[in-house]
Parts: sequence; C-alpha cells; structure tokens
Amino acid sequence: MGTTQLESVPEPKYWHLKTVLSEALDSEFSVGEILPNERDLAARFGVARATLRQALEQLELEGRLQRRRGVGTTVAPPRMGVAVGTDQDAWPGAPDDAWQSVDCALAAPPAAVATALETGADEPVHIVRRSRVSHGQPVAAELLYIPASSVPDLTAIDAPSGAARTRAVLRELQRLELEGQDRAVELGSARADDAKELDRLPGAPVLVVTTRFLAEGRTAALSVATYRADTCRLTFGDTGGVEIHHGPERQAS
Repeated sequence: MGTTQLESVPEPKYWHLKTVLSEALDSEFSVGEILPNERDLAARFGVARATLRQALEQLELEGRLQRRRGVGTTVAPPRMGVAVGTDQDAWPGAPDDAWQSVDCALAAPPAAVATALETGADEPVHIVRRSRVSHGQPVAAELLYIPASSVPDLTAIDAPSGAARTRAVLRELQRLELEGQDRAVELGSARADDAKELDRLPGAPVLVVTTRFLAEGRTAALSVATYRADTCRLTFGDTGGVEIHHGPERQAS
C-alpha cells in the first residue's frame, strides 16, 4: 500500500521537542516549579530558541505549562476534573455546587436559547452569570438561562437586583422537581467576554458544556458553561472519579 500525503510529511522538530520536554516535566519538575530560561533550555536540548518557543507554546496550550508575567514559565497543576456523569443531576445553586454567582439580569436570550427554552424570540428570561475557580485561577464561566415560567413566584420585592436577584432566582428554581439533565460537549473558541473572564486571549480553545435541566416535561433552564481547555478535563461516568497523574512515581486511581 502507498503512503498518503499526510503520512509522508515528517514530524516537525518542535513537536518532537515537545514530547521530550513533556517527559522531562514528568520526571524532573514539580507543580509550580519555574523552568530554566529559554537560552539554557535551548542549549540543553540542542535546538534553536525559535523551535523551543514553539514547543513551549504547544505545552502551554495543552495545559502543561503556565507563563506568568514577572515570574517565568512554571509547571501547571493537574487539570481540574469536571464530572458529567449521571449522578450529577441537581439544580444549580445546590449546597455542593462549585459555581460562584456573579450577577443576574432580565434580558432576551440568543435565538438558539429561546428555541431550546420554547420562549418567544423577544421574551426576556433570567440570565444568571456564574464563575468557577480552581487553584486560585478562573477555569470556567457560565450563563444560566431561566424562563419566567420556571420561577413563577419570583417578585421584584424578592429580587431587586444583583446578588439578591441571583439567590432568589436559584431558590425559586429549586422548588421544581428535577426530572433529569441532558448534556452536550463541544470544542470551541473563547468569545471576547468569556476570554476576559477566563484570563485568556479571544479565540483560545475552550470546552463548551451545554446542559438542559428538565422539569414538568420541558426545558426549565439551560446552562452554557465555557471551560478553559488548558486547565480542565471532562470525566464521563457516574462518579467522575478517574484520575490520571503524570510522573513515574504516581499511579492512576
């Protein structure tokens, strides 16, 4: 059999260096440790600094490294595991919810969201904005869309604005009996608003998890959560307890 065009393309030098560097990170460095400067690394591996930079940029993209202004390049902590298993059925705002509320507004949602919620194109819904932090850095941003029909007893007195409105909306939502959730995961690019909140550049790779919360035979709420692809890994199953650690001295659990 003949080779395809892709099979005949040699592996880029920086890609091979990335593999060598990744093995060095596993065996020689610990989380948070600062790497030697580019000149010393390039000399150690016998490559041009331009090739080294490409390899470092790829490792940063994959979440193995972090570049911190005024500090240097450090070994990144393990990615935060995000379980999307069947045992995670709970309303937003439940006691063990890891999300932190930012604010809440009443506005018309995007057309695709309005279709999913079966609301009118211009019908305002409650939009709760939340964030998630791990190891002291933002890892995810969420927009939670809740139609007025899901929180019928909410009044302006109960929820005047800001944090009070957020608490009131989530409290009323939890009065419904949750019948289940549907989730979808896709790779995307960070929009300007998400990038700012996640401390990334616009267009950076992200994981978008869309969750439909079902109650009374309909979509009672819709969550669109954007995770940093360089700091998160999604786990599928009932517990999300699978951990894969780097380093020869550690074992998968």
